[in-house]
Amino acid sequence: MKVFRQFDPLLVDDVKETSFTCSHHSHTYYEIVYIHSGEGQHLFNNDKVAYTAGDLFLIAPGDQHSFQIQEPTHFTYIKFTEAYFESKKHLSPDEFKVGSPEILMEMKWLKDVKIELYEPCREILHATINNIILYSSYRELASSPIVYYQLLSIFGIIREVLKSRNNNVNKAELNFEKLLSYLHENIYDREKLLVRNVSAYFHISVTYFSNYFKRNFGISYQDYLDNYRVMLIEKRLAVGGLKLKEIAREFGFTDVSHLSKAFKRVKGVTPKKYEAKS
Repeated sequence: MKVFRQFDPLLVDDVKETSFTCSHHSHTYYEIVYIHSGEGQHLFNNDKVAYTAGDLFLIAPGDQHSFQIQEPTHFTYIKFTEAYFESKKHLSPDEFKVGSPEILMEMKWLKDVKIELYEPCREILHATINNIILYSSYRELASSPIVYYQLLSIFGIIREVLKSRNNNVNKAELNFEKLLSYLHENIYDREKLLVRNVSAYFHISVTYFSNYFKRNFGISYQDYLDNYRVMLIEKRLAVGGLKLKEIAREFGFTDVSHLSKAFKRVKGVTPKKYEAKS
């Protein structure tokens, strides 16, 4: 793998590996990682997510990540600095004046869960990555408008994923998927997840929301939030290296005791006992 030089605004590495050659490391640049083939685990910040062919991962400055390879894996790494897109602003379509690629790369929700792509987006993404690889074999990348627009098409796919999860809906349009999207995107913000605030966001009454949730999810709203938070906390614990007080702060618990009580309600054991058993 090439050593990324900080003064290079854009680099592409296309490699096949049987074991990941870098230790868990932090970034000072942006990186798009595409999986052509193979299987394993992506260790990202305090998370661990299984990967397989067709998956896409976004890493921003300050993020830490590495891969645990279970089957030989073909990776494409697209690395760029802030200077790259800054130098191309004159080429940028109007829709990217707001919601720039850098902003998308920083969105916590897009990195806490796997980006789910469906056809034809999966095939378009695959073709776009291959176009960039092909170009990089012959020409200098950073100054090429062709490569720039290929990269924008990747972010166009990501924006389409976000658009499909758009929550600016009225009562008649409220559905299971849109509500889930809102809850998952705001799981770290307890204020936004208060029943009165969720109901106000979707322009429905508190009573309607509570009934709708229980009818469609089969459990109470609070039980769903508790279960989902604990699932994310389990992933944090599986990666290791993070103190309980840091996890408590991330998920808005008042302290470790508050976190432990919530965790025990769902799992039947405290986080410390859960870690000891794992």
